[in-house]
Amino acid sequence: MNFRAVIAVMLLAVGMLGGCSLPRGGPIASEIVGNSTQDDIAIERVTRTSARDIQKWPASGWHGHYHWFARQSGPGNRIIRPGDLVTLTIWDNQDNSLLLGPEQRSAPLRPEEVTLEGSVFVPYVDNIQVNGLTPQEARRVIQDRLTPIAPSAQVQIEVRSGRRNSADLVSGVRTPGSYPLPDRNVSLLSLIAQAGGVDESVENPLIRLVRGDQSYEIPMDSLYKDPAKNVILRGGDQVIVDEEERFFLAVGSTQKEEQVFFHKEHISAMEALAILGGLVDTRANPQGILILREYPESAVRADRTGPPMRHMVFVFDITNADGVYGAKNFQIQPSDIVIASESAVKPAQAVIALAGSLFAINNLFD
Repeated sequence: MNFRAVIAVMLLAVGMLGGCSLPRGGPIASEIVGNSTQDDIAIERVTRTSARDIQKWPASGWHGHYHWFARQSGPGNRIIRPGDLVTLTIWDNQDNSLLLGPEQRSAPLRPEEVTLEGSVFVPYVDNIQVNGLTPQEARRVIQDRLTPIAPSAQVQIEVRSGRRNSADLVSGVRTPGSYPLPDRNVSLLSLIAQAGGVDESVENPLIRLVRGDQSYEIPMDSLYKDPAKNVILRGGDQVIVDEEERFFLAVGSTQKEEQVFFHKEHISAMEALAILGGLVDTRANPQGILILREYPESAVRADRTGPPMRHMVFVFDITNADGVYGAKNFQIQPSDIVIASESAVKPAQAVIALAGSLFAINNLFD
């Protein structure tokens, strides 16, 4: 290769650079934020201070947090519910006891099912409300009602969970079905374990618990990490194990360009970059990490209590501590687009390196 050929290649490369025709994996930051002439798009450079303010803005793409139960200190007391079977044993040491026969000191009564109204029938006393009571509380109530007719009698009570006290595992586990709650201390994780655990085909499992007319949800990962969220089940609960539907998109100069599903409730901008394998050293511009987000019209505010425009472009410079902490405190929202922009300098460096290589090759043949 002669000197003229080398010059020709260099000129061609420089021409390609000037025309921005070099192959690229993503946009240059200035191409997105430098020509922001649209009147419905706002640019926001994220710092530690602004990240805190932005987190107070209305959520985008979902309601902002999972709806779950208040923290529990642990399993509660056993509670009697309709459908339970209550067996009473009456003890009395009086020879002429109204409740016992001659020579008897105790008499077990036949099991009584707690009615839909929450009561059980006790001979000589009639129906007694026991719904919502612990067995100990129910025993005291029955004892008090028996005292006027049998002052020396004592009551022993046994409670077994009835057919109405079961929870349904609807989907997402290896063995769906209806499972009894034998002792009122069956936790959500215990129920899932009885069903063989979460099915392997479910990625990023999300737990939904339907109780009455209320629905609650929590990522399985959060349930594992916080024992206080492992709630005690009630009869009639329905549990659905589903896949997390929230996601964000990643393009540009990261190691991976893909649709990323949330594996936990909150993911920061820095965590998002880590999930994507970090930046591509030879291409990425660490001063131009961009997150594009679209807010609902109702969220737009002119007083900084919400986004100034529906369409926002958040810009991060992670070459300084303020930008890094800003990215750490900035929470990704569902449907965000994360763009690691291309460096405008590194393509030029590639051309210079190419030219240097051509000179070296030329010298070999001179």
